Amino acid sequence: MRACLRKLTLPSIMWMMGLLLLPADRAVADLDRPAVEGQPLAANVRRLLQALEFLGTPLPDETSTQLQSAIEQRDAARLQELLDEHVLLAVDINPELRVKVTRGPARATIQQHGFTPVLVKVINGGTVTERLRIGSPQAGAAFGGASQFSLKRQQQTELGKDQRDGETGERFLDVQMFASPPMASRLSGLEVEYAIALVSSAEAGRREATIAFDIGQGTQDLGFRGEVPVLFDVAPAIPVRLQICDFDGKSTVARLTFRDRTGRIYPLQAKRVAPDFFFQPQIYRRDGDVVLLPPGPFDVTYSRGPEYHVRSTRFEVPSGGEPVLDVQLERWVNPMEYGFYCGDHHIHGAGCAHYQVPTEGVTPRDMFLQVKGEGLNVGCVLTWGPCFDHQRHFFSPLADAVSEPLTVLKYDLEISGFGSAAMGHVCLLNLENQTYPGSEGTSNRGWPSWTVPVMRWAKQQGGVTGYPHSDMRVDPPSAAARLLKRFDEGDDGFLDANEAATALLPGSLEAMDADEDGRLSRQELAVGCDRAANDLPNVVLPGMTGAGAMEIFVSTPEGVCDFISAMDTGRVGEWNTWYHLMNCGFPLKLSGETDFPCMSSRRVGQGRVYVQLGDVKSINFADWCKGLGSGRSYVSDGYAHALDFRVNDMAPGSEDLALKGPETVTVTAKVAFAPETPEAVAHGTLDAPVARREVGDTRVLHAPRSEGTVAGGQREVELVMNGRVVAQRSVPADGHVHDLSFEVPVERSSWIALRQFPQLHTNPVRVMVGGEPIRASRRSAEWCAESVELLWDNRSHLIREEERPEADAAYRRAVNRYRQIADAAPEGT
Repeated sequence: MRACLRKLTLPSIMWMMGLLLLPADRAVADLDRPAVEGQPLAANVRRLLQALEFLGTPLPDETSTQLQSAIEQRDAARLQELLDEHVLLAVDINPELRVKVTRGPARATIQQHGFTPVLVKVINGGTVTERLRIGSPQAGAAFGGASQFSLKRQQQTELGKDQRDGETGERFLDVQMFASPPMASRLSGLEVEYAIALVSSAEAGRREATIAFDIGQGTQDLGFRGEVPVLFDVAPAIPVRLQICDFDGKSTVARLTFRDRTGRIYPLQAKRVAPDFFFQPQIYRRDGDVVLLPPGPFDVTYSRGPEYHVRSTRFEVPSGGEPVLDVQLERWVNPMEYGFYCGDHHIHGAGCAHYQVPTEGVTPRDMFLQVKGEGLNVGCVLTWGPCFDHQRHFFSPLADAVSEPLTVLKYDLEISGFGSAAMGHVCLLNLENQTYPGSEGTSNRGWPSWTVPVMRWAKQQGGVTGYPHSDMRVDPPSAAARLLKRFDEGDDGFLDANEAATALLPGSLEAMDADEDGRLSRQELAVGCDRAANDLPNVVLPGMTGAGAMEIFVSTPEGVCDFISAMDTGRVGEWNTWYHLMNCGFPLKLSGETDFPCMSSRRVGQGRVYVQLGDVKSINFADWCKGLGSGRSYVSDGYAHALDFRVNDMAPGSEDLALKGPETVTVTAKVAFAPETPEAVAHGTLDAPVARREVGDTRVLHAPRSEGTVAGGQREVELVMNGRVVAQRSVPADGHVHDLSFEVPVERSSWIALRQFPQLHTNPVRVMVGGEPIRASRRSAEWCAESVELLWDNRSHLIREEERPEADAAYRRAVNRYRQIADAAPEGT
């Protein structure tokens, strides 16, 4: 290795001096030197020198001094004479706007993984002011398959340009014009000017590439004169060894982002292949791993997930030697000290139109780096429709072999893109067998077309089941139309007072009757639904058009659904469904997920669930899933924590708290909030631009992407009983653990939980008064019954005909069950 690094010294030093700016032995008379006015050319050259200085590749001192003299004298001929020997590419635009390119005399020596500035001389016979564009068949993204829709949702459309589209050509080069100040984004129109192109190679050694220029569609000259082959000498990048130390002194994996002085990210995202993902600015590396970087200064940001501080340092990559970057990670909170071990139950290693080959994806080893690098203890990688045939081969009844004692990876299933997906996607965890009876190992044969049978099959083998991305989203005009269809007995397009009294309205008639005519129009109903849909809880019916946890209203009373997911879609919609089902007395639990990278592609564990396991030295995946299913947990974005929550010393997921009669209970909690939280609608640190119900959503950003954070502030911690806030405390986001205590009267059987919107929610403690079941809300039960009927009306045709009688019976049982619960609940609730 030392011998290899010694060989790097000369070209690396040359790179620092401006490799391509040194003259070769070739005569410089090859480049034309048209007559041009001195003042504007001098101004162009002055900006050129400033740009080269900014990019860290100034011209030799002697040349710079001579150029400064020529600039002062406005000597156009001398300026061209001095600069032409440093030109690598010469572009000629004729009066017919045809673009021709020729090779200049400068040496074609560039830097692997570094952007080397090269001089481009432009002879502008057409005096055009268009944008000069550079390209190469060897340039472009090393990946393919990322859909524009997925990239648009996450505001990363620039990554979708020039992807591979089935071709197998080389993609080792990256070329771009440097158009940032002090340079201009367009040609000036002057007959002669100089520009800077930036050239990078992902490979080292001698590499030939074709370089082409144009000023718009169809402007390249004929006969291949608009392009030129260049044989590049590519100096190898410097292997920087990483010394990564966890908070406890042990080796670990870290998340790292490298940026140069221009803010450009390294390694280049367009050239990344596994284990690095092109759709993330960061990379993940183990202690002892290396990252290849060009010589020069870098700003390095590092962390290991939301439980850790984000730290930054400036690191100078030398031109040789064996550089080592020390990374010391620091926690601000450690839930494991309180017995909580976090996981993301919904991750994908393929599909989602993100990976290089979406139908195949990446390996368990690649996913393990993501999981450990974000400080997760458990990562559930779910095989789904688009990647089913390939990724199913990673399945095992046990945790994957790459697992470590405190970082476990397990492959299971999401029924999405096949089977019963039209009635709601489902996550099936802790499976012993991934092949449904009659499916013959395929995704297109034998799977049920509604969710209850497949969830029952998973439960029979000890699995844990639930629905992902559970916000079903509301459509106020559709909700208003259904209210009229169901309750407008007079068929006059209005709900009068008598009709409104029987309807499940989102508010009172008086509050919704804008024109005060004693009845509700379609418009007034739509406005009322739109307004109420931001409340938690609310009784606006979901759209039931394909999004979210639709069939949860059937599978829950059937006893085959363990959890509903949160933390990746709109928080109001997620928690609202959960609240209503718990108000009906069902012991449904909450879990946290990311649905990486389909929802949020930036990192795994953006939503996570913290499961109470006690003091363990290694994680048993089945035990962790059992804790998830029983609700011994809280969900969070990782920046907010409920490290202990008890009602009369009873923790969530244990036995119900039994009271003989109405009684005041004591609620205690330990909570902590990060001293810095990302600035985003998903974390509640930015307001949603349209409606509160969008807060928490990661499916789209809802605001410009930000790398910023919000420091400190206060967090409103709320005690929730049967979906209603009964007490609250303001807690500083200072990275410290705070003790809370509440005294709450409980009159009838109820559930009690702690939340901080939108970052944190505990699972509940169920308090049973006098042995009675929880019947907390008549309106909750009516809402659930209406949701079942709406789902059947909208989507029962998607259930296969031979399965429809069984499904119809289950739907009817669910509606009858909810109607019975509504009758048993107190009036007015």
